[in-house]
Amino acid sequence: MSESIRRSKLCQAIGLVCVFILSSAVAPGVADRVGADWPLFRGDSVASGVATDGLSKALDLAWKFTVKNGAFEGTPAIVDGRVYLGDMDGKLYALELATGRPVWERTSTGGFMASPACKDGRVYLGDIDGKFHCFDMATGEPRWSFETNGEIDSSANFHRDRVLVGSQDATLYCLNAADGSLIWKFPIEDQIRCSPTVVEDRAFVAGCDGKLHIVDLEKGTELQSVPIESPTGVTPACLGDRVFFGTEAGKFFAIDWREAQVRWTYLPEQGSPQAFRSSPAVTPEFVVFGGRNKRVVALDTRSGELKWEFTARHRVDSSPVVAGDRVYVGCGDGRILGINLRSGEQEFKFEAGGGFSGSAAVADGRLVIANDRGVVFCFGAKGDK
Repeated sequence: MSESIRRSKLCQAIGLVCVFILSSAVAPGVADRVGADWPLFRGDSVASGVATDGLSKALDLAWKFTVKNGAFEGTPAIVDGRVYLGDMDGKLYALELATGRPVWERTSTGGFMASPACKDGRVYLGDIDGKFHCFDMATGEPRWSFETNGEIDSSANFHRDRVLVGSQDATLYCLNAADGSLIWKFPIEDQIRCSPTVVEDRAFVAGCDGKLHIVDLEKGTELQSVPIESPTGVTPACLGDRVFFGTEAGKFFAIDWREAQVRWTYLPEQGSPQAFRSSPAVTPEFVVFGGRNKRVVALDTRSGELKWEFTARHRVDSSPVVAGDRVYVGCGDGRILGINLRSGEQEFKFEAGGGFSGSAAVADGRLVIANDRGVVFCFGAKGDK
């Protein structure tokens, strides 16, 4: 073998090692997700709202699953080809992603407003009676439950072998994921309606007490808090050293969580401020969210500058999902919209009826979303049924 060939092969080997090292490094605020699944409310532990899987430009309805007299407010979880979603009547469903066929269902005495969270073969979900449940993903068999003292509309998140959930009893709970035993609890001064966002050994909780709380996940104690002027139930999205979320006062915040300082805020110029109940999706360039002012807004992630604004026909409480170069979001009038991420122009529309408070989940080339009339919709590439 010639010296030039040896050098070429050595360079190729070094390049492969470098690629492996770079792909293995996980920076703060970068999505922690296995494969193309959507196991949590906002897709990943940092609540990015960004799909790792792309979607076809030509989406078509693949299937519908209807619960008679039902209503859904949560966002589906999608793991290993199954969709998990609880309804307001207290039933948790497991459906085949490919067909919408029911695999199993389980009934709780309390209805489900929260979104399921899945990990290690288990589904975690709280109900409006304040009970937090753990079910077997394969069979739906109950594994354990934990009682809080308030309604749970917070979806769970994970840290190592622990599961985190907030309650309207104004407490963030950290439980052993295997058996539900209490490890610690962190109280605030008012309800917790958001899902805890996890980065490194910290959790971020935007509370109804008008503060962003930065919690040490090892000790269950507060490291710092940042005043946000009004209550919120929005789940903070994290990218790098910043978290992003809106409030009931209609103000949107970007906060440096390492310095515990507000970097910028956004307040719509037109009309009186209306609440933001839509959790943002964040990319390196854009942070996107909906409002009760019937707008979907995209801001520059770094500066907060308005990039575009799309006017819908009704409130937008559903949280947007970024898939490729589109943003998908449900509206209060029952429309599902696909908006170009860069231009803000509408590129997809589906008239579903009812209204959407829950958000879309994207996995394996499909988008799944459920409305307040008890219908689950699954979209895929045209002809993919």
